[in-house]
Amino acid sequence: MTTDTVPVTPLSIWSPVHLGTDELGRRVEVTLAERNMLIGGEPGGGKSVALQLIVAHGALSADCRLILVDGKRVELGLWRDCAERFIGPSVDDAIDTLRWLQAQIDERTDELLARRLRKITPELGWPVYLVPIDEVAYFSATVGTPTQQKEFNACNRDIVARGRAPGIIPVEATQRPSADIIPTSLRDLFGYRWAFRCSTEASSDTILGHGWANMGYSATEIDPKARGVGWLRAEDGIPRRVKAAYLTDDDIIDLAAWAAQARAHCHADNKDTNAGGTVIRLHGKDDAA
Repeated sequence: MTTDTVPVTPLSIWSPVHLGTDELGRRVEVTLAERNMLIGGEPGGGKSVALQLIVAHGALSADCRLILVDGKRVELGLWRDCAERFIGPSVDDAIDTLRWLQAQIDERTDELLARRLRKITPELGWPVYLVPIDEVAYFSATVGTPTQQKEFNACNRDIVARGRAPGIIPVEATQRPSADIIPTSLRDLFGYRWAFRCSTEASSDTILGHGWANMGYSATEIDPKARGVGWLRAEDGIPRRVKAAYLTDDDIIDLAAWAAQARAHCHADNKDTNAGGTVIRLHGKDDAA
């Protein structure tokens, strides 16, 4: 176990997100602003652990607004007090939220055009919306009517396609990485992909992209006991074997409570809180993959 000391005040959604370590023990980080991510793998493989790391970074970033969508409620529920919106097992609420995000994209795009800008930048001071969806298949193929599922999928694809420039970051996770759940037209819109253990090479390629399994990057070869290990295709476009850092439930509870309080003060005072530089300690198990 290692202890990372993270200064809360300068943490930003524009700064790199710590995800874990690679096979050589090197720190693995990605910059999510202007990006999006698809996470997949069989139950118990580590996708929820990965999602918690990203949500934690967003919650501790004063320039980030969390829109949490979780059909099971328990995976992201500990962060609900930090979120602008928290959607549980309601496909209607999920669709309404995606429509609202589409409206945000339209409004921000209009404003960017008026300012003669092509994309959001930190200097604009606009908050970035981080939109984690845990088990996207719950809304896209499990609950609701075929019409509702079709509408959810259409809205979701639009947000993934258009959200980058105006500052909307979808991060979607599924334990059913198959072509009917994540069609190629949607998968190929995700800049970053993280594949944890999968039962078939087709499922692995559904996350990483077609052909990577044949080149030796197959999530089927990950030991079932190696929870939290996955292939991350991110900054350089080549999959990298990564062991995700780990936040315990107690860590999440403590961080979420601090973040919720800081956000409440920020809204009340209309300024960043904790200017004195208070330090939060994250206890992460960063074993090399």
